[in-house]
Amino acid sequence: MPSAPLLDSFGRGITYLRLSVTDRCDLRCTYCMAERMAFLPRSEVLSLEELHRLALAFIERGVTKIRLTGGEPLVRRDVIDLVRALGRRLEPAEGQQGGLEELTLTTNGTRLTEFADDLAAAGVRRINVSLDTLDRALFARLARRDRLPQVLEGIAAAKAAGLAVKLNTVALKGLNEHEIPALVEWAHGHGHDLTLIEVMPLGEVEGDRADHYLPLTVVRERLAARWTLIESGHRTGGPASYFEVAETGGRIGFITPLTGNFCATCNRVRVTATGELYTCLGGTEKVDLRAALRSDEPEAALAAALDEAMRIKPERHHFRIAPGAAPALRRHMSLTGG
Repeated sequence: MPSAPLLDSFGRGITYLRLSVTDRCDLRCTYCMAERMAFLPRSEVLSLEELHRLALAFIERGVTKIRLTGGEPLVRRDVIDLVRALGRRLEPAEGQQGGLEELTLTTNGTRLTEFADDLAAAGVRRINVSLDTLDRALFARLARRDRLPQVLEGIAAAKAAGLAVKLNTVALKGLNEHEIPALVEWAHGHGHDLTLIEVMPLGEVEGDRADHYLPLTVVRERLAARWTLIESGHRTGGPASYFEVAETGGRIGFITPLTGNFCATCNRVRVTATGELYTCLGGTEKVDLRAALRSDEPEAALAAALDEAMRIKPERHHFRIAPGAAPALRRHMSLTGG
């Protein structure tokens, strides 16, 4: 008998899994994590086989899109083996129920020159790459690592491998806000869409995020004064709303967790590298999938855990940023998987 699709108590179908393979990263972006991060002990992280089994359980319950995340997913040893295994579910065998429509990942781009061809060969067709600036000095300041040349080389390698690249840019007041039009022009000139994201109040970091919070309502007004923005019906399964830019021929996306709540259409859950399923990026509601996986009856335990996750998934998050305010959650974005 087919398994029941994942449906939360508000009637939202869950078809999109963001699966973290590691909380580790080779950058230390100031808005994301502290300089001296305490990463998880490797003994607590799920094996690649366990991550694969979890993914299959979600596919059997109707998930059609999986995004691999981190931290930085490409720093996980042998992660390409997991990509290949999941890629085989993009074309399920005849008579086999449950298949993926898309397998993708979010990366900082530092290791794309090494992995772009393997990702494409495994069935990945598009990726998201984080890029907040084209200024090498500012990149080094934001990421606390001088890696912009490697990231740009990685983006070029991904394009050469046939991967569609969407760039993700966190809009930061007083840091990269003046550069946003140039980033859009660069992205569109190279054939890439670009999505702008409001900074999210997750985890303790040095400094006050409110100092650099830039509402995307302001950014969109500025861009609309510069170019012709045409509302687009383009969707990628995530929370972004898109606009076509008539003058450049490209698309701009806006992800607005603070100025434009998009929870009513949420179709996503997130699983950490330790197997904790968070039903909302901005919430504390979670279930322990690792315990279910390692139980005496893993199939039944996983089914029960996923049902519980649907029961506790909240209607919406309650993010806010204010000067001096504590982060909405102590959990860092790198732990949850973005």
